[in-house]
Amino acid sequence: MGRPPLVGDPATLGEALRAAAEQFGEREAYVDGGQRISFAGWAAAAGGLATELADRGIRRGDVVALMLPSSIDYAVCYAAIAQLGAVTTGLNTRLGVREVTAVLGTAAPALVIRDAEAGLPEVPAGIPVMARSELAAACLRPPGAGPAPDVDPADPVVIIWTSGTTGVPKGAWFDHRNLAAAARSAGVMSAPFDRRLVATPFAHAGYMAKLWDQLAWGITMVVGAVPWSAAEMARVLVDERITVAGGVPTQWSKLLEQPHLAGRLEHLRVGIAATAPAAPELVERVAELLGVPLVVRYAMTESPSICGTEPTDPPEVQARTVGRPQAGVAVRVVDEDGEPVAPGTVGRVQVHGDCVMRGYWRAPELTAQALGDDGWLRSGDLGRLTDEGNLVLVGRSGDMYIRGGYNVYPLEVENVLADHPAVARVAIVGVPAPVIGEIGVAFVVPADPAAPPTREELRAWVRDHLADYKAPDRVETVPDLPLTAMQKIDKSALREQALG
Repeated sequence: MGRPPLVGDPATLGEALRAAAEQFGEREAYVDGGQRISFAGWAAAAGGLATELADRGIRRGDVVALMLPSSIDYAVCYAAIAQLGAVTTGLNTRLGVREVTAVLGTAAPALVIRDAEAGLPEVPAGIPVMARSELAAACLRPPGAGPAPDVDPADPVVIIWTSGTTGVPKGAWFDHRNLAAAARSAGVMSAPFDRRLVATPFAHAGYMAKLWDQLAWGITMVVGAVPWSAAEMARVLVDERITVAGGVPTQWSKLLEQPHLAGRLEHLRVGIAATAPAAPELVERVAELLGVPLVVRYAMTESPSICGTEPTDPPEVQARTVGRPQAGVAVRVVDEDGEPVAPGTVGRVQVHGDCVMRGYWRAPELTAQALGDDGWLRSGDLGRLTDEGNLVLVGRSGDMYIRGGYNVYPLEVENVLADHPAVARVAIVGVPAPVIGEIGVAFVVPADPAAPPTREELRAWVRDHLADYKAPDRVETVPDLPLTAMQKIDKSALREQALG
């Protein structure tokens, strides 16, 4: 997509923000409902807030936690904290008391900025709190007259939380160089002065680790409405001249049903199929009816850039793979001894590059388990590489079950079932069974609750695409899939339900 429009060579996030404010000035940086702010306004507000935070004792290396919804206020806080050389961490607004206590206990913040009206858990005693209602006045303060903090590119700048496979939040931390590398890896995802519809919460890696990307390309971030609706997404795509937008396959399908949308998305240059695979038919219909290519991105909290497909890839590649490594990222698949395996062989996915986290915050043992001496990130994902270099994911190492002596990877089966026209969403877990060892239980959210697919239909569908032993033995129809506080499918809850 060419070179980013930001000129110069900023070394830290704070320097990048100042350069963007100077060069992009009154271009819109954020649209949040009826509120808008330019790059210059963003930097000015962040400068005023930085003065307030410094007066409250925030210094280089201190952690400041944000308990705020996705908003312009969140973006201003993040920028202000970075200017001070402090470390930002965001807490998903859906976290409960237990998760909040665990995250704050590990992060040990010097300050929490909290929306008191958002129904969030209280902050444990002993941690200073700044109310969101205080931000407006603080942002109007003039920038401090003293010298700017001496911030090193290797300093921590952000901590992003993930539950991983343990359910206990872990904080992946990144320095300024990590965030700069993420901007270099953007590929088709970023072009000069894009207008991007943001669907993921700001506390997630998709925003927290990509702020430099926004600054480098002069991107306008448009905050998506909550709760989601196809009609509102259609309106925003048109009215805000969105160029990049993401959604799960079901959302893209519902978008296709919106009247009078065809021919009105001339600004939209690329769509992202998120969370679940998009069937080849859906990829083709979106391209035909909306004129938009769908691409797939594979990332994780510990490495917010890994693989992706290209708009020119055929629908089968978009539906069956997560594409090839992004710029500056290397991917390999290894066996249990850590040795690379041949293409087509399933093994554990490992990632290397400057986008990979520096470690887990205040957790050296967990860091040593995740990052080898050679710098490769040991993910919990299982996959295989095709002869063309595309990565195919088949599941999580902890999700695999053994049915009659055969390994079954739930994600592989879920991807096939997701193509069934009667299936909106699906998740599969393995549970113990006599004689055969384990069986698969599929929890299916039907596309039409009044006409759910039968067990026989779904088993036949899987057998038409995969080995017969991979067909789920049981099918449970559910109104929705449970999610963890980190917005991942709660397979522990599903296993309990399957066993009950």
